[in-house]
Amino acid sequence: MKDTQKAGVFSIGLVRGLIAMLIGFLTGAAFVSLIRLILGLSVWTWNPSGNQFGFAESAWVVGAIFGAIAFMLGVGVLSDWLKWMNGQQTAEHPADAFASGWKRYLSVSFDHKAIGVQYGVTSIVVIGLAGIFALIFRTELAQPGMQLLTLERYNTIMSLHGIVMIVGILLGVGAMSNYLVPLMIGANDMAFPRLNAFAYWINVPAAVILLSSYFLGGFDTGWTGYPPLSAKAPLGMDMFFLGVYFAGLSSILGSLNVIATTIRLRAKGMHYFRMPIFVWTALATAVIGLTATQLIGLSFQMVLFERVFGMGFFAPDKGGNPILFQHLFWFYSHPAVYVFVLTGLGVISELLPVFARKPLFGYRWVALSSFGIALVGFLVWAHHMFTSGMSPYLRIPFMYSTLLVAVPTGVKFFSWVATIWEGKLSFETPMLFVLGAISIFLLGGLSGPPNATVATDLHLQDTYWIVGHFHATMFGGFVFPFFAAIYYWFPKITGRMYNEKLGKLHFFLMLPGFYIQSLSQMQAGLLGMRRRIGDYDPALGINLQQLLITIAAFVIFFSVVIAVVNLIYSARRGPIAASNPWRSRSPEFMLPSPIPQHNYEHAFEVVGEPYDYGIAGAYVSIDPDRYIAKEEEQPAAGGAVTSPTGATTD
Repeated sequence: MKDTQKAGVFSIGLVRGLIAMLIGFLTGAAFVSLIRLILGLSVWTWNPSGNQFGFAESAWVVGAIFGAIAFMLGVGVLSDWLKWMNGQQTAEHPADAFASGWKRYLSVSFDHKAIGVQYGVTSIVVIGLAGIFALIFRTELAQPGMQLLTLERYNTIMSLHGIVMIVGILLGVGAMSNYLVPLMIGANDMAFPRLNAFAYWINVPAAVILLSSYFLGGFDTGWTGYPPLSAKAPLGMDMFFLGVYFAGLSSILGSLNVIATTIRLRAKGMHYFRMPIFVWTALATAVIGLTATQLIGLSFQMVLFERVFGMGFFAPDKGGNPILFQHLFWFYSHPAVYVFVLTGLGVISELLPVFARKPLFGYRWVALSSFGIALVGFLVWAHHMFTSGMSPYLRIPFMYSTLLVAVPTGVKFFSWVATIWEGKLSFETPMLFVLGAISIFLLGGLSGPPNATVATDLHLQDTYWIVGHFHATMFGGFVFPFFAAIYYWFPKITGRMYNEKLGKLHFFLMLPGFYIQSLSQMQAGLLGMRRRIGDYDPALGINLQQLLITIAAFVIFFSVVIAVVNLIYSARRGPIAASNPWRSRSPEFMLPSPIPQHNYEHAFEVVGEPYDYGIAGAYVSIDPDRYIAKEEEQPAAGGAVTSPTGATTD
């Protein structure tokens, strides 16, 4: 019995990968240590207070790289490629690619739906961990003075909150793109299924390496990693750089796959202006991820080389320039904001017509506005650097380019308002999160122009005003749309419905909690609170604001716990979901719930427009007898009736 249990454990890809990662790390560290021993250099020193954690810094770096490679070998994501290199043939989809039960998600699968779920669950776990970091340092900031943390620990936990949350958001973007894009365009999988699996699994060693930074001295640079401070930070700084580097590799590969899938695998009749609007935003997001992510990888790699090899890219005493790092870093990191929010804005545009029962207003303009945002997003990075010491003449053109982003963003807002206008609105949980996202993203948008204009930014830069603005942008542009997407597509993923009352409780706790948090952050910033600071002067008069921010953070976290409990319980015991509970015209809702292994047994043809709710005629031509039951003809409360073919009548 024990042998059977052991075999069962080791049959799980994640377990094999983590064991291989440990072996790979020790192999890499031993290899470097052997070289150092031959050269007469020190091999082992244990003095954590002196930033010495056994192996030399170079051994830790090489060991982490070896560990990541070993994990990918151990988990099995490279197996097919290695067989091809050896001249062996492999099945298009191995037998275990569609394994049932929880093992399917803890081992390698090439099914885009399984990979989408893997991304999504990992995203929620990582975001939850980042939220716990926030609760820890927010508890510290609830009143002046240092009560729980040292300044060094505060810096590390605050920095980890930022970068771990960003990684979690990127995983959430990957979840929505991987699960939905093939279904929406009529494909049975992504263009490169094995590359898709690789792009997901590289995030696991990335997360392990990133979190290990806490135990290796931490780092005190914030999530940006600016040199020269990062060049002199503890050993944990190296793990920060490597973890983000591998997560960036995932983003690049995933973006390549989304672009290839969208261009090459669309169903017959689905020209670009018949694609669901979510696919447009996923495509624009992928273009940014493919073309810009290299810049943050390059900037972090250069600082890593500066630390390990003594190079002086950004060290002024060696002829380097730290401003160069900021240009490289922000050339990616501001477009990355649109990587986070464009997918969320696509969810808003996708769901609004469904719950308003009318066409999406200005579909073509909304589609093109996503690429407008992506394009202009590459021209605004230096507004983060108005106070950095860069050439003053650069401020004005970057101020104007930043303000220009409001134009394509405004197109989306006008479309949303016009779509809502005189619509037959229904207020299920997904719609509530969509409306909440619009209101919060508007707050983020209105608080943005003061940061774009030089005269006001000089005073607001690095204050809690920026913190409030950024959180409004992320919650409105990603977090609320992400939960809207989870609730909306939950029946297709699991075949069961969530608990509507718990879903609405989640919303009505999170929405006011966030408003209190963000507005209090902005007010504290206007009163002089600096960001990334572990203590503050009571004379600033911000004690009440800091307490409110902390209470609101706990309310938001508690609301997310309710959502997670709801989703886990409903996935196992929720009522059986109809194939098309929202009466959507989108192709994936023409399939049974949960969706079959190979999506569309029979190809379909697009014969109409995607959002013409209330207008007779179908969007896709699908034989209903092949896919869905007649129960779908039953009307839902408060709206049009959708036939199995997607045709609607008021």
